[in-house]
Amino acid sequence: MATSSAAASSPEAQKIVWNETQRRFEMEDRKAYIEYVLRQDGKVMDIIHTFVPSSKRGMGLASHLCIAAFNHAKSHSLSIIPSCSYVSDTFLPRNPSWKNLLHSEDLKSNI
Repeated sequence: MATSSAAASSPEAQKIVWNETQRRFEMEDRKAYIEYVLRQDGKVMDIIHTFVPSSKRGMGLASHLCIAAFNHAKSHSLSIIPSCSYVSDTFLPRNPSWKNLLHSEDLKSNI
């Protein structure tokens, strides 16, 4: 597992860990995470689910997880399909600069 510095800008935030085996980015305590599936021979990251427990909501964790996933995609030359409703309906409208990473055939997965 590798760590991401996406949460480093917030002193009270935990580190985000890339759990490659489970295909997700997660907080160190593993309670909040973002899951993905690789498609098209590993060239496309389909983000399928974001979860933050109710006790940790409102702290910006979902956004930090998205940033970690998008940074990973960018550094590995992957495009993104935002199948997760949080990513497509909340994160991307608030952070339009990440839209350049979206897969050109941006169809949500049938999962």
